[in-house]
Amino acid sequence: MPRRVVVLGASGRDFHNFNVFYRNNPDYRVIAFLQTQIPGISGRRYPPSLAGSLYPDGIPILSMEYLEDIVKTYGVEEAVLSYSDLTYQELGEVLSRVVATGLTFKILGPMDTMLESVKPVLAVTGVKTGAGKSMVSREFALEMRKRGLRVGIVRHPMPYGDLEKSAVQIFHTFSDLDKYEATVEEREEYEHYLKIGFPVYAGVDYGKILREMERENDIILWDGGNNDWPFYKPDFMVTVADAMRPGIEISAFPGEINLRIADAVIINKADQAKPGAILKIKENIKTRNPDAVITVAESDVTVDKPELIMGRKVLVIEDSPTVTHGGARYAAGHVAAMKYGAEPVDPRPFATSFFKKIFEEYPHMGPVLPSTGYRPDQLRELEETINKAPVEAVVLGTPSDITRLIKIDKPVVKVEFKLKVIEGPSIKEYVDMFLEKARKKVV
Repeated sequence: MPRRVVVLGASGRDFHNFNVFYRNNPDYRVIAFLQTQIPGISGRRYPPSLAGSLYPDGIPILSMEYLEDIVKTYGVEEAVLSYSDLTYQELGEVLSRVVATGLTFKILGPMDTMLESVKPVLAVTGVKTGAGKSMVSREFALEMRKRGLRVGIVRHPMPYGDLEKSAVQIFHTFSDLDKYEATVEEREEYEHYLKIGFPVYAGVDYGKILREMERENDIILWDGGNNDWPFYKPDFMVTVADAMRPGIEISAFPGEINLRIADAVIINKADQAKPGAILKIKENIKTRNPDAVITVAESDVTVDKPELIMGRKVLVIEDSPTVTHGGARYAAGHVAAMKYGAEPVDPRPFATSFFKKIFEEYPHMGPVLPSTGYRPDQLRELEETINKAPVEAVVLGTPSDITRLIKIDKPVVKVEFKLKVIEGPSIKEYVDMFLEKARKKVV
């Protein structure tokens, strides 16, 4: 009799874990995906074309709030945690809730979930969302392109639309963002690569995605989402720690796992660190992973039109995952506003009903607005909230140019951020280390 399972996730690792471990496994029967973190994406179905022959009707995707009802109704025996960005407090709460229903609580580890590639794989991961992984990944991509290598960027999944159409997504141009109906959250991660000429791969079936990447590229660069570990087995792994949040590197799941298995750790945003923060993070790295090489770097934040915000009231928009489930009070947009003498205005008093709920759920946020826009109705509320704000300009801290999707009736200033190494090995030196470790693979 197959063991009855629910997979707890957020439209990302949950699908990957199913594909590589459960899809064709007769010893298990997945009753449902139960999802959290991402507003408004439950109520779908994992289609039969992706679920495989054991699931001719597909698999329902429901909200995590139905856990107890599903367990009671369908006699579920096991719950598999398949999402990231949890503090240990939050992890403990999920574990306790699951076990209180009588279920076995399970986590599939890297040996069960990492796919191997014939091409060299460099992975960039983080200890928590918002640490600055993508700016690090960009520098690696640019350095390898200087050496004549074709680099493909693979992103952690964010399939919030039609899953069947999203099985394999390849983005070469901005028109591909429209083709796949990419959300703001997806655009935040893809646009900056497209601007500098790198293809981005994402989707649902990372086995099929890997085959496409191997066919088209010399190097596979995993730019991890949230603080998840890679879906592909890396030849060299870099984990990014956040100097603004010392201690988070050893108090979040699975961020600490990334810290423990990394070849190198880059402590980012050192220019924003409080006294003693860098030393504390270094000590935490050395006690968990004494063999890791350590670099300290700054995040150099600039804006394209500083004259529009100097001394003026502004609305700061930050990328949603960083300031929601990522736990950061603010990100690059707020840093830029303060750097150029602007006055950030708290968006709470003029937030629409949807964003009021977001602020209630994540009360830690500073005076910033998350760029949440997974669905058209959420985009409309984002536009309404922005345009109601009594400010003179908008500081766009998100990497996505949301003016392509909504109409903003105020001047928009765009933020850029670039990695600047101040201590330890450079990106060039890390690429040398990576290529040396991966020398047995064909480049």
